[in-house]
Amino acid sequence: MTPSIRKLVLTTHITLSVAWIGAVAPFLALAIAGFTSHNVQVVRVAYPAMELIAQFVIVPLAFASLLSGLIQSLGTPRGVCSGTIGSW
Repeated sequence: MTPSIRKLVLTTHITLSVAWIGAVAPFLALAIAGFTSHNVQVVRVAYPAMELIAQFVIVPLAFASLLSGLIQSLGTPRGVCSGTIGSW
């Protein structure tokens, strides 16, 4: 993999990972609101909204981040299993 493609894949991976973490924030806010609220309307809306966020945002971003990380690791000379344990 050329250095410019490697930088592009790294940038894509970081962007997807940060977006994934950012998508968890509204999910967590809705979970807290649904759990602590005494208002029935809030509880009825929070859980379906959480399902939509998980189904259409969090899970696709998680898989995209995983895929971009695998592409990035396969493009390096060390490969996928290049952890610090094997380099002792």
